[in-house]
Amino acid sequence: MKVVYSSRYHVDIGAHVFRMGKYALVRDELIARRFLQPSDILEPVAATDDELGLVHSAEYLEKTRTGAFRPSELALLELPWSPDIAEGFRLMAGGTILAARQACADGRSLAAPPPGAASRHPWPLAASANLGGGFHHAFPSHGEGFCLYNDVAIAIRVLLRDKTIRRAAVVDVDVHQGNGTAFCFDGDADVFTFSIHQENNYPHVKPSGSLDVGLRDGADDHDYLCALERAVPSVIASRPDLIVYVAGADPFVDDQLGGLDLTFEGLRGRDYLVLSAARDARIPVVIVFAGGYARRADDTAAIHLATIEEALRLGA
Repeated sequence: MKVVYSSRYHVDIGAHVFRMGKYALVRDELIARRFLQPSDILEPVAATDDELGLVHSAEYLEKTRTGAFRPSELALLELPWSPDIAEGFRLMAGGTILAARQACADGRSLAAPPPGAASRHPWPLAASANLGGGFHHAFPSHGEGFCLYNDVAIAIRVLLRDKTIRRAAVVDVDVHQGNGTAFCFDGDADVFTFSIHQENNYPHVKPSGSLDVGLRDGADDHDYLCALERAVPSVIASRPDLIVYVAGADPFVDDQLGGLDLTFEGLRGRDYLVLSAARDARIPVVIVFAGGYARRADDTAAIHLATIEEALRLGA
């Protein structure tokens, strides 16, 4: 399994609930625990203007380049603007593109084992991860909710354009509905968008995706996993060539911006449900991190680390 990461993901956004240092924490733990070797870490390149333009309007991209935002637009984004911040988010979009391509390449290699190779059951998971990304609140013409570019939509559009895939699915388990992603793919028969989230939480207006499951405040491990188990077969039935797994850490019981009550064990069970279903259906998965705002930054990092560990275990 390969993961994509750059030290340049960590940009200075000031004192903020979104702790961008979590990316380095996860990378360092993956190496320290010998889950991955340094050679398994791929360095991304920034998404190009053409790639960003598959999702975002030319007017909006000009604002992200020059910082010509109105105060109300920055208030909606909930981030400051600087050239370094814009470049960091552009780089993370490139990272999701690279990770998606890697997952598809790994999936093709598993689909065609060499002659005489022993069959493996269950089929190993083909997965890669971007230790960033998951900015599912960005719309074509504006950013919001800490999301400047919608890397999820951009990566899917790039792979569809290049005919690497014919269909994609998004499985978004962040505590907040992926409103930007749902809007981007509204009416697109080639992309199935699924979001399971806290209903009475941001965003207040939730565009409909292909399948949305809004949970009550305080939903626990049992509530969550039962709802997820009922929904995942619909994702698989859409027959995607790639699943983008938006693996937010913020359904955690101690998250500052969430109102669900999932434990570490429940979150690992969530990962297993999604990733094992993809493995059994032989669908490659690209993992992106999205949100996570636990009071202890180490808790957020631990949740993300467990997602990668589960993917590694299922890919063995």
